[in-house]
Amino acid sequence: MVERVVANRPALILDVACGPGAVTRRLVRETSARVVGLDLSEPMLRQGEAVISSAGLGERVALVVGRGEQLPFPTATFDALTFTYLLRYVEDPAATLAELARVVKPGGPVASLEFAVPERLGWRLAWWAYTRAVLPTVGCVLGGRAWWNVGRFLGPSISTHYRRFPVPWTLRAWHDAGIVDVEARRMSLGGGLVISGIRSDD
Repeated sequence: MVERVVANRPALILDVACGPGAVTRRLVRETSARVVGLDLSEPMLRQGEAVISSAGLGERVALVVGRGEQLPFPTATFDALTFTYLLRYVEDPAATLAELARVVKPGGPVASLEFAVPERLGWRLAWWAYTRAVLPTVGCVLGGRAWWNVGRFLGPSISTHYRRFPVPWTLRAWHDAGIVDVEARRMSLGGGLVISGIRSDD
């Protein structure tokens, strides 16, 4: 995902659903841009702020509390935008994509990373077994009840999202939001999905 935006040499990047800032830090390290990280969770942002400061990257990063569905920025503010694991958590993915595109300058890249359900039957069955059985069990062993609950939530959450909003629907929603040259690349045997495109001039 990061590779999709760094080639354009953006000066100002918005990283939506940044969480504790893993992608934000990568963007700072691989570009000369200033990066704004936005997330709904204040505890996540505080964690990210501590890690970013300890890495000596604080001067080029601003962290903001906000929602991807209603961004607190003027139209065409950013040279590029990334978002990670966002669309499963919003009520209207199409409207959210339109809002994300709104704040990107014409010609600016937009890229996302999401979990996905593998297309091939064999990998899909293995993925189902991993997300429903292995992931919760390992989470419980390593992190206790809280991580058991996270593990049990993740697989059904991903499956439900793609039943409602399949990948072809999502790609059309990117186009409808005003993003052109949309490309999708499956990763991790189909369990990951990078989508990218360019904000249109219209």
